Amino acid sequence: MNSQPASPLDALMPGQLLARGVCRHLASHGFVTVEELVPTPGLRVDVMALGTKGEIWVVECKSSRADFTSDRKWHGYLEWCDRFFWAVDSDFPTELLPPETGLILADSYDAEILRMGPETKLAGARRKVMTQKFARHAARRLHAFRDPGVAALLSDDVT
Repeated sequence: MNSQPASPLDALMPGQLLARGVCRHLASHGFVTVEELVPTPGLRVDVMALGTKGEIWVVECKSSRADFTSDRKWHGYLEWCDRFFWAVDSDFPTELLPPETGLILADSYDAEILRMGPETKLAGARRKVMTQKFARHAARRLHAFRDPGVAALLSDDVT
């Protein structure tokens, strides 16, 4: 019996599928993205995007009402980005989402920004820290991809 998924997408969780579509869409706008970045202990953002002018966006992917209502930490993400968005699929009850946040409609292939999150510019020192975290996170992921044996040696530090 073959235990391999029929497609690489079959192995992804619903939130990861949303993140995939979000990352594809943001790439079409000149952003680079990483998934599951830890800005500070106790927080892990689903998608962090870095724009051509150094702008930092955070996107939280919610696959269901229960997923959203159980998230008590999202306010903590606001101090780590210039703009904050929720990404949901077409079946999600969007009236649950705070209207003062951004909204992205996504699936595993693409996304559309329905509501731009308000801009709250990061202080220069915080932007520098986040850009460095972004770069280190991306470099660790690439290194682990190219050399899976080194993954255990790579620290997931947040300092």
